Amino acid sequence: MAVQERAGGLDWEDLRVFVALARAGSLSAAARALRVSHATVGRRVAALEETLGQALFDRRADGYVLTAEGAAVLELAQGMDERALAILRRAGRDAGLTGTVRLTTTESIAERFLIPRLAPFRRRHPGIDLEVLIDSRSLSLARREADVAVRLARPQAGELVTRRLSTMAYGVYVAPDGDADAWVGYDDSLAYLPEAQWLARIAAGGRIALRTNGLAAQLAAVRAGFGKAVLPRWFAEEEGGLTALSPPAPPPVREAWLVVHRDLKDVPRVRALVDHVVATFEAERARLE
Repeated sequence: MAVQERAGGLDWEDLRVFVALARAGSLSAAARALRVSHATVGRRVAALEETLGQALFDRRADGYVLTAEGAAVLELAQGMDERALAILRRAGRDAGLTGTVRLTTTESIAERFLIPRLAPFRRRHPGIDLEVLIDSRSLSLARREADVAVRLARPQAGELVTRRLSTMAYGVYVAPDGDADAWVGYDDSLAYLPEAQWLARIAAGGRIALRTNGLAAQLAAVRAGFGKAVLPRWFAEEEGGLTALSPPAPPPVREAWLVVHRDLKDVPRVRALVDHVVATFEAERARLE
């Protein structure tokens, strides 16, 4: 959204970029969220600081930190930002079955499950363009970082509409010639995941031959013989050629949830994608569960 109107010399687009940088903490992260270059973020924030005659950030080696003046401006600007986004969401209801819809989910669900099953949607709705954002973080639907999300946990806050798509069973798998005594595990960045916590209990004192932060990388390590891994059953069985082992305790079961902002649920292009995702999971429910 390029908003060019100025009020008393204040450019609202500069303000929007300032809010994004304050939330993200770095030029590169803010640029990714806004889908602009990091140079644009830096230029916009510098222009806002010049307009206000105040330094809004301390530029540090580890990122951008708000000054006291910046924190005060952010408190005022966030409400304006949320209202502007609400107007955009409402305006989208009249756009029909055209335009772009952003879907966010995990790497494995995107690459191995949803994208291969989006061809019928494309044929049915040729005027809708899709952006599939692979991110382990929960991107904000309120800030329009995405329009629709498929998440492996139900959000507990926000003006969101949720629907449980399915449960997803996990199992332990090893390559036929792999090391069944060692594990392929998760790095510390994913220690919060239920499957990582389960593995930490089960493998306590045992050897974890390789750690990684990606499911596809875990699968590659299992195939290379590093050890066994706890994997979604649908993911491992779709790959084929792996041996299922009997774990000492039942692996976790995750729930897949579809999430959409309340203001977007009736936008035609968003509704069309939501309906397709729901139908896709319903058709594959037995295999996922």
